[in-house]
Amino acid sequence: MQKGQPSRTAFGAAILRAAHQTVDGASIFADPLARVLLGDEADALVAAASVDETRQQLRRFIAARSRFAEDTLAAAVARGVRQAAVIGAGLDTFSLRNPHQGGGLRVFEVDHPDTQAWKRERIAAAGLALPPSLIFVPVDFERQSLADALAGAGFRTDEPAFFPWLGVVPYLRREAILAVLRFMASVPAAEVVFDYTEPLDNYAPARRAHVEALAARTAAIGEPWLSRFDPLDLNGELRACGFDEIDDFGLAEIVGRYLGASVGGGAREAGPHVVHARRVH
Repeated sequence: MQKGQPSRTAFGAAILRAAHQTVDGASIFADPLARVLLGDEADALVAAASVDETRQQLRRFIAARSRFAEDTLAAAVARGVRQAAVIGAGLDTFSLRNPHQGGGLRVFEVDHPDTQAWKRERIAAAGLALPPSLIFVPVDFERQSLADALAGAGFRTDEPAFFPWLGVVPYLRREAILAVLRFMASVPAAEVVFDYTEPLDNYAPARRAHVEALAARTAAIGEPWLSRFDPLDLNGELRACGFDEIDDFGLAEIVGRYLGASVGGGAREAGPHVVHARRVH
């Protein structure tokens, strides 16, 4: 992201979540606040996203990863988890909707100070109240560690926690990703849901050209993809970090999970993935 500006890709993901509510009838993920944070330009932004048929697959993937993260968090809360740290929250609205607030779930929203200030301005402009369960944690990762920032905000590293980490990993370098995962796995009974994409060599030629074009667009706005993982290699890295249970879902599996049908005819193709990793103890 550009210094002094909010994340452009976070804004783009928010537009697609909002478009999913109308174009797809929220068939995968219901988020009544998705459109609200887009402000006065919401209608135009959603309309523009809706006419671009090439973004349908991405729109559904983004909806599915959000749905999966929130469903998995609900299961963790049922097991007794009472703190969640949303890493790179962007305009995600879970903390404003928090259905587990009455049960004591605290939500720590971690993001770059510029993006977080922008989000808070949009929340205020929309007239939304900040729930008492929400704690903002601005972090400049070039100057602060995630562990220090969360500890300073009251996050307990000696208690179970859930980490939604969506739309972030591809924009970080491998070393930074593994450092964050090692911190997460140091928390007892920790769970994380995140997404990643595969190396270009894993893609069929026609699909590879599409992915290269998407990566070029994000690079052009100052947010290049810096990491890709092969699924088998990533599984080994997660276990080395300290996670015991790992579920990795490809595009067809994660979207088909909610639409009741397989994307791409059920064929195993390279693409985006959603991972749920859990430390059992």
